[in-house]
Amino acid sequence: MDYTIGEAFVSELVGTALLLLLGAGVVANAILPKTKGFGGGWLLINFGWGLAVFAGVYAAFKSGAHINPAVTVGIWATGAEEFAPGIPVTVVNGLLYVTAQIAGAAIGAAFAFLAYKKHFDEDADPGTKLAVFSTGPAVRSYGWNLVTEIIGTFVLVFIVLAFAKSPADLGALPVALLVVGIGASLGGPTGYAINPARDLGPRIAHALLPIRGKGSSDWAYSWVPIVGPMVGGVLAGLVARVYLG
Repeated sequence: MDYTIGEAFVSELVGTALLLLLGAGVVANAILPKTKGFGGGWLLINFGWGLAVFAGVYAAFKSGAHINPAVTVGIWATGAEEFAPGIPVTVVNGLLYVTAQIAGAAIGAAFAFLAYKKHFDEDADPGTKLAVFSTGPAVRSYGWNLVTEIIGTFVLVFIVLAFAKSPADLGALPVALLVVGIGASLGGPTGYAINPARDLGPRIAHALLPIRGKGSSDWAYSWVPIVGPMVGGVLAGLVARVYLG
């Protein structure tokens, strides 16, 4: 069934909003004071993000469930003619996809803030509150942080493109498990944005929302989780074009 670009825009908006609501929500549950899940640890966050992707992919079925600009540019780099059935690959359509993804991510992060409002009001380090919204490096080294994001996103997009060639119809489950695996294996250095919208939209929300004691939104780092995933996505698409045929 073919869809219009308007339907695809709403699909990406809703899917990415759900991705961030659940993704930012699991981080909030694990690190904010006085939550039921406080101290849940890295694997809880990994699995929470994986299941967030699972929900977002199903919600965004009309648009091909990109919910990530790196996936959009990766598909473009393969030479594909359509982003989704009925949605041709054009500059305008690509920009509409990315706009919907960033806006959806900001909306989802805002709802996660509302869900945990009383816990954001508690006394916590500003960096902890920012970490609910956006990624940050464990060791700040912009060049190497960029390399980490490129590698992680390459794995994500290349395998997602490979899934399209698989005869097994497993829906969103493989993508969810892939995200869990990337987080567990490659997420330590940067917090694995692997999605420019996932980081930029919530970072904008953090800057705008009335979060008590929130501190800086760390815009000095913000380019890394944008540039790294976009480069990784394009490289994955180019390699997939040759390797997957």
